[in-house]
Amino acid sequence: MDALILARRTVTKMVRNPEQFIDVTLQPVLMTVIFVFIFGGAIAGGTEQYLQFALPGIIVQTIMFTSMTIGVNLNTDLKNGVFDRFRSLPISRSAPLLGAVTGDIVRHTIAVGVSLLFGVLIGFRFHTAWYEVVFAVVLMIVFAVSLCWISVLVGMLARSSGAVQGLSFLVVFPLTFGSSTFVPADTLPDWLQGWVAVNPVTHVIESMRGLLVGADYMAPGSDLGTEILWVLASCVVLVSVFFPLATWAYRRKI
Repeated sequence: MDALILARRTVTKMVRNPEQFIDVTLQPVLMTVIFVFIFGGAIAGGTEQYLQFALPGIIVQTIMFTSMTIGVNLNTDLKNGVFDRFRSLPISRSAPLLGAVTGDIVRHTIAVGVSLLFGVLIGFRFHTAWYEVVFAVVLMIVFAVSLCWISVLVGMLARSSGAVQGLSFLVVFPLTFGSSTFVPADTLPDWLQGWVAVNPVTHVIESMRGLLVGADYMAPGSDLGTEILWVLASCVVLVSVFFPLATWAYRRKI
């Protein structure tokens, strides 16, 4: 209950500061335009075909970036003494962190929704059943929430919000660009294919492609059920490892 009340605080704070929605509304649009219309012709020979391949990856990339924002916000609250006030309240120690992560679900939902809506407007078409599309959105949000705990940990450990942002980019860039986000994995050098194969982001992207546009757009030999299990296992590992670490770092700070 404490976490839900603090999640409402997070959402209220977002509504009163609309600029916090810029990255989840404009970023997916800009990334889609840049990669599809600038690189689509060179990579796939046409923007229409490339849009079907790239949009699921762009959605994952957008979620990767937006999930890192929570660390910056928490670090700012920490510096402003907000958590000192929480400490004086009769609430559980982990409630402020759980509330912030739960409230951030609103931003993740908007990011996925804007990406899909803009994609449809410029020609993206679903080739799967509606319930698979819904499951793709839910799976993406579950992964985003799990990923947030890395950012929360960084936000608790870093000395400034600028450091949080810099460290977050160091985590996000190798994971997003070292995957099958924008090009098929089999077009990459052999040494890089090894990293792509074990990169959990690759499995998230392949799952999204399978659920949104069908197996024809997945990597050769990929199985949708197996990819989904990889994603769910990754979520369990992320929460199991980084939630306790983030809580420990938070308790040290206060």
